[in-house]
Amino acid sequence: MVEHRLDAVFHALSDPTRRGMLAQLALGEKSVGALAEPFDMSFAGAAKHVKVLEGAGLVARRKSGRTQLCRLEPASFAEVGQWLRQWEQFWTVRLDALETLVAKKEEDQ
Repeated sequence: MVEHRLDAVFHALSDPTRRGMLAQLALGEKSVGALAEPFDMSFAGAAKHVKVLEGAGLVARRKSGRTQLCRLEPASFAEVGQWLRQWEQFWTVRLDALETLVAKKEEDQ
């Protein structure tokens, strides 16, 4: 289940338009129309991007009258951060071991 969510998150983040929308939402809740404006796209086009972000759990959407408002969902970002930290730790250990090996080799020469 976690792998499927991560796949959806990384797919959503793979598009620069969606990353731009997330950056806008980091400043606060915005309508789908407001998210579309900087990209000069239609409401329908923006709604498709929002749907991908929503499916990945990165964004929540609600209706206020006729307006659809979007906001970030921080829990999904925390999950991705946790996954990335495990790999950061993995590579840090490996690179530290390599650094030690190289330093020892230089001492021996």
